[in-house]
Amino acid sequence: MTVERLGTIFPADNLTAAIDLLTAVFGTTATFVDSDRWAQFDIGPTRVMLAGADREGDTPSLAAKVADLDATLARLRVAGFTAADPVTGPHERRTSVRPTPESPWAVVLYEPIPAVANQHTP
Repeated sequence: MTVERLGTIFPADNLTAAIDLLTAVFGTTATFVDSDRWAQFDIGPTRVMLAGADREGDTPSLAAKVADLDATLARLRVAGFTAADPVTGPHERRTSVRPTPESPWAVVLYEPIPAVANQHTP
């Protein structure tokens, strides 16, 4: 498995307020906003993501962009980790994996949808 990018996802019940806060803190605007679903800030090599209406859960997560979600998921399942089948959003396919079912955090694995990848990669 090759991880192409890492970032942190924070759930946001009010995406506009969360964007406003990070804009003020970072001194820059979001690099991508998708309605009330998603926003992200690219600060140097770091990506900070805000998950609004379309999110995996209500806890912060590590996001890992992978080239082949199915192969990555198969490898993790063989290693004994449990993950749901991927869901498809407008920009990506994704699933989340937790160290244990009770864990308060997860890793969200995502793979951009090729038709959208040239426009913008979430």
